[in-house]
Amino acid sequence: MAEQAGERVPLTVIAREWGRIGVLGFGGPPAHILLLRRLCVERRGWIAASEFEDGIAATNLLPGPASTQLAIFTAWRLRGTAGALVGGAAFILPGLVLILLLAALFLAGHPPRWVLGAAAGAGAAVAAVAVQAATTLVPPSLRRSGPGPARVRWAAYLLLGGAAAVLTGPWLVLVLLATGTAEIAFRRRGRAAPAGTGRTSRTGDDPLSRPDEGPPAPPAQRPLLPLLAPGLAATGGLGALAWVALKVGALSYGGGFVIIPLMQHDAVERYHWMTDGQFLNAVALGQITPGPVVQTVSVVGYAAAGVLGGLLAAAVAFAPSFLFVLFGAAHFDRLRANASVQDFLTGAGPAVIGAIAGSALPLALALGRPWQYAVLALAALWLLVLRRGVVPCLLGAAGLGVLAAAAGLALP
Repeated sequence: MAEQAGERVPLTVIAREWGRIGVLGFGGPPAHILLLRRLCVERRGWIAASEFEDGIAATNLLPGPASTQLAIFTAWRLRGTAGALVGGAAFILPGLVLILLLAALFLAGHPPRWVLGAAAGAGAAVAAVAVQAATTLVPPSLRRSGPGPARVRWAAYLLLGGAAAVLTGPWLVLVLLATGTAEIAFRRRGRAAPAGTGRTSRTGDDPLSRPDEGPPAPPAQRPLLPLLAPGLAATGGLGALAWVALKVGALSYGGGFVIIPLMQHDAVERYHWMTDGQFLNAVALGQITPGPVVQTVSVVGYAAAGVLGGLLAAAVAFAPSFLFVLFGAAHFDRLRANASVQDFLTGAGPAVIGAIAGSALPLALALGRPWQYAVLALAALWLLVLRRGVVPCLLGAAGLGVLAAAAGLALP
């Protein structure tokens, strides 16, 4: 029987229930949202269904892992700051512990041959996972853009995002900011057009969109704030790791996969913490463990500085999510109603999708053995043609890698 909404929920209950979701949350954001809704809305009646849907919409406006922010927000809704801290930590920690244990196994100095094979097999499927993640975002983004010239801009933003993921590495975020800002300008000009010109106040069909309520600060300004402290990266060691993790946590619009090109450039090419093959393994581990793909940064941290590095990277990467909710939850309704915020996301959205799809190219090029490309083809068939699940795909690919190792095939 549902409990009464608004009752004071003990922190021990929040820790237990959010921890359970953190353990069972395989399958990414859809699974996290489903489990949170079943708990908070259907089973316990702590939060009204309409408020829960509003929470989904609001957290999707923020950079960072949206389902993690939803977990933090729902716990904040029940017990304020203490609830947010307890619920968010309980949601994150199970996946973090598991991924660090797997990182220790997969990144060991001399792991068994079957472990190397499993890593190479799972890593081979990652490029297909990136394409699948991008395709699932296309329909809602197209609906949001609207018809006519807005569709042309949508396609242009998509291509720019894909090119940026392949060519620009760490500068991808600037392309996302540019496309969002450009869309603000286009739509403001459309709303300012005289009556009778045939232009509507909004070209999108987003029912949450409303006219401007005063002159808001451009949403592109906030993500630029982390760029004002590049000295962290220059310090090397833990300072560089903290800087990389901050970019991952504060700039990942549209889901964790959008920061894969940025993370790959820093971890492999700039700081040489990992090889290309090890980075593919890290992304695969981020997919097969419960929690968001942003957990991948913990594996990068482990490769850079052991367990301490993994914990530091996770703490820095998830800190923006806690801060956005703790300081912004009371203003979520106003954020969703702000036309400039909506316009920015309408422009940045297709660039994010292009970046996620574009990340598949460097991920595929990082494969070192012919049999890995066969695994990639099978993964693409499973995900894009048969439309089956990501976790079984990666586990199956890991199994094929174990068979390849047992057969004596060359490993990366």
